[in-house]
Amino acid sequence: MESTPLLSENPLEYSHQLSKASKGTVSPTSNAPHVKAPSKIPQSSKIGLQRTSRTTQKLKLLPEDPNLEPDEIESGNEVYSQVGRIKDAPARKDAETLGKMHRDMLPRVTAYCTCGSYKMKELLRWLKDRKRIHNTSPKLFDECLYTPFTYKDWRNGHESPGDIQHQFIRLADDGGEIDIGKKNDLFIFDYGVVIMWGYTVKEEQAFLEDLARFESEKLSAEDVQIEEFNYYITKSYQPRIYNDFITLRDDSNYMLKLSISHALAQSVKISLFEELVDNTIEDTQDIPSQIAHTGKVEMNRDEIMKSIGELFILRININLHGSVLDSPELMWAEPHLEPIYQATRGYLEINQRVELLNQRLEVISDLLQMLKEQLGHSHEENLEFIVVVLVGVEVLVSIINIVIDILTY
Repeated sequence: MESTPLLSENPLEYSHQLSKASKGTVSPTSNAPHVKAPSKIPQSSKIGLQRTSRTTQKLKLLPEDPNLEPDEIESGNEVYSQVGRIKDAPARKDAETLGKMHRDMLPRVTAYCTCGSYKMKELLRWLKDRKRIHNTSPKLFDECLYTPFTYKDWRNGHESPGDIQHQFIRLADDGGEIDIGKKNDLFIFDYGVVIMWGYTVKEEQAFLEDLARFESEKLSAEDVQIEEFNYYITKSYQPRIYNDFITLRDDSNYMLKLSISHALAQSVKISLFEELVDNTIEDTQDIPSQIAHTGKVEMNRDEIMKSIGELFILRININLHGSVLDSPELMWAEPHLEPIYQATRGYLEINQRVELLNQRLEVISDLLQMLKEQLGHSHEENLEFIVVVLVGVEVLVSIINIVIDILTY
């Protein structure tokens, strides 16, 4: 699937003017730890504030049967079940045990939306050139570029092996055996999102600095969007997503991670759209009040035209990215991945958020129409004024001619 790049007019250029304050602070109810960000990444992480599963402990079971249809998944009782409805005892015990204290222990899954798009051809060549240094092996899946990418061990200077380093622990005596070893995987989406599996914060910062050279229409630090999860491997119970902890059976299956990463990438991209629309509505909410009290907008023609242009750019850019929010073409080529993708998409509430986003775009559309009508009224008023002036001039000339004729006789 080829995503359409953003227009040359970066929507963030005017969102900086519209935005009064960044909304990216971590929710106090979130279990995500504070992440020290690099200089190019905001200190206040954007974590998808529209997603209620961030603050309410919801469960989404990932299907094990590759032949299971998405409709069957959504109709099951396990969808969005709370922890008390987990029947398997070890699975329920681990879900009850996992908390904020385990965030630093378990491998990270982090999604960053850093720009409008990436220069994928140049990025692909760069990754191929890093095979000896970082054990890269890039593969292109439509709009997504996948590669393993290892760093030297930051503690002892030795390069981490490409194979998974297994490290088994138990969170509770009667819980399941989980593997917190990790395999480093990158999923880079051409619409400006990168998903990192199994990296430390320091490693994520290092890669984002390298990635910056391939960015088009780079977002400012306060507009970068971030989603943070943790994951672990276990064969003790069914894979799931609960309270932003992802449970998998196989860390080496990059296609499974790819299906999950598609949904994560869409979620963090929607967060950017939500931020832009919310800021636009918030900073233009006085316009309807002005019309209600005075019958007109207290803006001159140039200000109205600038506002119309900004609103048009916002709507066009979001609509151009409509394909990003649809099911990726990969799911047609690999139908066994569709249930995993749909389950993750359901956990991230993408359908509900897209619907809400469209409703807010309708508000933008109404506001745009209101400004256009105001501009039309202003134009009509100017024409009426010109006509009145011309009539007055004609009357004045007529009076002067009459006076001259009287004085002449």
